[in-house]
Amino acid sequence: MQPEKFYYDNKIVRNFGIATIVWGIVGMTVGLIIAIQLYHPALNLGIQYTTYGRIRPLHTNAVIFAFVGNAIFMGIYYSLQRLLKARMFSDVLSTIHFWGWQLIIVAAAITLPLGLTTSHEYAELEWPIDILITLVWVVFGINMFGTIIKRRERHLYVAIWFYIATFVTVAVLHICNSIEIPVTFWKSYMVYAGVQDALVQWWYGHNAVAFFLTTPYLGMMYYFLPKMANRPVYSYKLSILHFWALIFIYIWAGPHHLLYTTLPGWAQSLGVAFSIMLLAPSWGGMINGLLTLRGAWDKVRDDVNLKFMVVGLTAYGMATFEGPMLSLKQVNAFAHFSDWIIAHVHVGALGWNGFLTFAILYWVIPRIYKTELFSKKLASFHFWIGTLGILFYVIPIYWAGFTQGLMLKEFNPDGILKYPSFLETVLRIIPMYIMRSIGGGMYLLGVIVMAYNLAKTMLKGSLVSNEAAQAMPLAPANTIARESAWHRRLERKPMLFLVVALLVILVGSFVELIPTLTISSNIPTIASVKPYTPLELQGRDLYIREGCSNCHSQTIRPFRSETERYGEYSKAGEFVYDHPFLWGSKRTGPDLAREGGKYSNAWHYNHLMNPRLMSPGSIMPNYGWLLIQDLDTTTTAAKINAMRKIGVPYAPGYEKIANHDLNIEAKGIADNLAANNIKVKSTKEIIAITAYLQRLGMDIKANKTANK
Repeated sequence: MQPEKFYYDNKIVRNFGIATIVWGIVGMTVGLIIAIQLYHPALNLGIQYTTYGRIRPLHTNAVIFAFVGNAIFMGIYYSLQRLLKARMFSDVLSTIHFWGWQLIIVAAAITLPLGLTTSHEYAELEWPIDILITLVWVVFGINMFGTIIKRRERHLYVAIWFYIATFVTVAVLHICNSIEIPVTFWKSYMVYAGVQDALVQWWYGHNAVAFFLTTPYLGMMYYFLPKMANRPVYSYKLSILHFWALIFIYIWAGPHHLLYTTLPGWAQSLGVAFSIMLLAPSWGGMINGLLTLRGAWDKVRDDVNLKFMVVGLTAYGMATFEGPMLSLKQVNAFAHFSDWIIAHVHVGALGWNGFLTFAILYWVIPRIYKTELFSKKLASFHFWIGTLGILFYVIPIYWAGFTQGLMLKEFNPDGILKYPSFLETVLRIIPMYIMRSIGGGMYLLGVIVMAYNLAKTMLKGSLVSNEAAQAMPLAPANTIARESAWHRRLERKPMLFLVVALLVILVGSFVELIPTLTISSNIPTIASVKPYTPLELQGRDLYIREGCSNCHSQTIRPFRSETERYGEYSKAGEFVYDHPFLWGSKRTGPDLAREGGKYSNAWHYNHLMNPRLMSPGSIMPNYGWLLIQDLDTTTTAAKINAMRKIGVPYAPGYEKIANHDLNIEAKGIADNLAANNIKVKSTKEIIAITAYLQRLGMDIKANKTANK
């Protein structure tokens, strides 16, 4: 039997590599801008498309799906071909995948600043883009499995296990979390409401971190680290245990994002238990990686790629230790909604995802261009400025989280909140925000230096678009000796491997989601909770458009410090008409669950026009365009119809008179403002968002009044 000659496709690897660098700089620049906006509100520029609320999701989407996403595809397309001894299944599908993914990113970059968002964290893109994501992901899957099927290596290496789990789980997560009903071409409502919507979102949100930011990177670690160190992976058996335990346990942990909320207690407890168990497989992977470098530590001192790898693995270990600790209820009670979570996330994002990406770029680009790296000194500078950037970023933000968390819970000897004003705690941590932006700037500088270094490397060399290779053809299955190890047999059957991985991740998903989504008694009703009026519904959509939930939560946990500050703790039945839920994940401003009736319409008007007029020192942007822009009432009927289809009890035919009721309510608010010497037309957007803010929490107040 003669070896077969074929060619690796390096052009697609190059394309995804360049996209990784470009989108990395874009996403991190936006991140630096929003970091500065938090202590210098003028950088919001008074333009509706550049406010923190609108471009914060642009930052997260750019770094997760543009920077990390392109890096994943770069690493998979490079390693998969070499592990399988085969060119990618289809050059056409590779090209469609590349340009389709870039189209998704551009669509996100346009729509998110325009305020076209679902408000679901890490899943903000509206339904037409969701469909495009599904199609492109299917193209990627066909290309990957087509390559696996035509492979010249019988067994699937550990990296490919993680690639398979990534593909199947991300598909399940994306489809389930994107069940929404379109209202217009760029507007939809989530089918699930309140508590149910929250569970689905954080089942998705946590596992997007698991199966987009973690499993593909573990696969790339298992391929690139041994290549860089020129040593085999420390333990094959540990990699088996690591893989199956990780994908089984990770999927259960999402509810730890919803501790002390109105999510059923059993679901919260499951989330905590599996989060703690997650520590074992996570550290198993880190240990397997670090022990691969046994006897190679002298090489680590001289090889900048291995330095990036070691710090990246260390950051992975830190983040995966801290995650389970943060899921403990006692810790979560203090840390949730604080900057501690921001620091935790960025240890993983900057250290694990960022540094592994840089190591792979520095290793791959010179090889596909058949040249040496332009400057090892610049790469070393990048490593050190990036490491310092991480430290300057996370240490102040940890400090900010601890400081604000302690202040918000502190009572004086008389049993009164020592810091009743949320703003007082924000002003105390402004210096930490300044330090964070300095760290982010240092990290971004390192990426720009890397871009220059790699661009010079590309110019110095010449891309080998089609790299010649040869390997023996795959022997027929009946000629392979029967193997006793069950996993070795499974590795020879990729489609069976896919099915088994799917079943493993579906177990936890079904146990958590099905009871909560299907048993109506899980969400007790409250008679006084009514659907939003047409004006309030329009105002709620404006609230979502402006990204207000990126800074304000709408759920009060049952702690004395929160009930004293915000009012009565939240009940599950309050949210039955909330499509989507708006509980938030970070409090940069106070909770708004009981905002209704707390202040006058005039106060809300002045606060939206100039927050510092009503709250000196506020870091909130001005929202002057709400006074200028007319409310679009042409969508009211469609919104009422859509809401009725997903269970909101609007009367049949109400959509025909909804705008009549909207105009009457809007005129009442405008007249009230006029009585306070504020002249505003009832058709302006500020009237609708004021109506929504004044509604928040009023149903519970009505219930208490009715029970007296």
